[in-house]
Amino acid sequence: MRISHRARAVAPFYAMEFGKHAAALEAQGHHVVKLNLGEPDFGAPPAVRNAMREVMDGRPMAYTAALGLPALREAIARFYLDRHGIDVDPARVVVTAGASAALVLATAALVDPGDEVLIADPSYPCNRQIVESFGARVTLVPTTAGTRFQLDAASVRSHWTDSTRGLMIATPSNPTGTSVPAGELAALCDLARERDAWRIVDEIYLNLGDDDRGRPPRSALSYDPDAVVINSFSKYFGMTGWRLGWCVVPEPLVPAMERLAQNYFLCASAPAQHAALTCFTPESLAVCEARRVEFAQRRAIVLDGLERIGLPVPVPPDGAFYVYFDVTGTGLTSWQFCERALREAYVALTPGRDFGVHTAETHVRLSYAASADELREGIARLEKFVASLR
Repeated sequence: MRISHRARAVAPFYAMEFGKHAAALEAQGHHVVKLNLGEPDFGAPPAVRNAMREVMDGRPMAYTAALGLPALREAIARFYLDRHGIDVDPARVVVTAGASAALVLATAALVDPGDEVLIADPSYPCNRQIVESFGARVTLVPTTAGTRFQLDAASVRSHWTDSTRGLMIATPSNPTGTSVPAGELAALCDLARERDAWRIVDEIYLNLGDDDRGRPPRSALSYDPDAVVINSFSKYFGMTGWRLGWCVVPEPLVPAMERLAQNYFLCASAPAQHAALTCFTPESLAVCEARRVEFAQRRAIVLDGLERIGLPVPVPPDGAFYVYFDVTGTGLTSWQFCERALREAYVALTPGRDFGVHTAETHVRLSYAASADELREGIARLEKFVASLR
């Protein structure tokens, strides 16, 4: 059987690969502390779980409209108004089978073969794989601790070519947990808009970000109403396996997104959409806000522990649930560090090569989506492991 060039060119997602190795060790009876995947341990809010039980009572569950349940699109639009002060027309909201499907649809709608797309290095690997699958050329723009491992206007300007058609930005970012400063994000969007380039802003961790002087973190829609903004029920609402996300797109893009959704996915999961309506009740939002505070407490456990161990974190995160730390001082590459930490300390982490080339051999991502007890255990094991290297 002839496998397509596209499929052969896709690199493994190493976080998942280390997850497989961790599962094999667990099958042998070892307790592995899994800090490799960004999967909140809380699960969906109780009201959402109850709503799913109710909707799965045997009633017929037909396809929804390709763009999603009207009531859910309206609820998402209200969420932007209530939480972020942004008036979004529900007609611009597209409900998708996870944020990944939103990225696929948006990329399919905007990218032609040969287009160049600028993405930060490091960044989430699946984003660039999706872009390349539609024939675009990804230029990974090296970032530094000085730019919070994020794109800035100066670096984008220096990498811009006649073929550049768009920017893909993630704020807060996976793997670093850092966000783009407000002024810089506005400058990036302005630069791209002035050059008639599109902007896809991945905000799936936005609502897990630190408050901005007592206010929720600001969406890119505050600066750029014509940006394509991606979000998800997976992270803030803890619904990873439910595979439900959304995007907000400019009005002229809606018909194209609808046609693509009809052909690629038909619609997102109907029961998940019905249950997700309860995400936006005061009860569920209070649960999610309490969890956001707990994530900040877990972050402190990890940052304090890594500092004690002597594993530097060049830029402390201000959102998501990731820490990107430097292993140069251990004498190991990031891959060697992760392999040995799993084999010798039974701690699963993710090497930097998942996220680009610039920090591929020097940095490791740790996810603090695990419980506080697991984080303390993982830090204690890493401390002994690093001490053994010296």
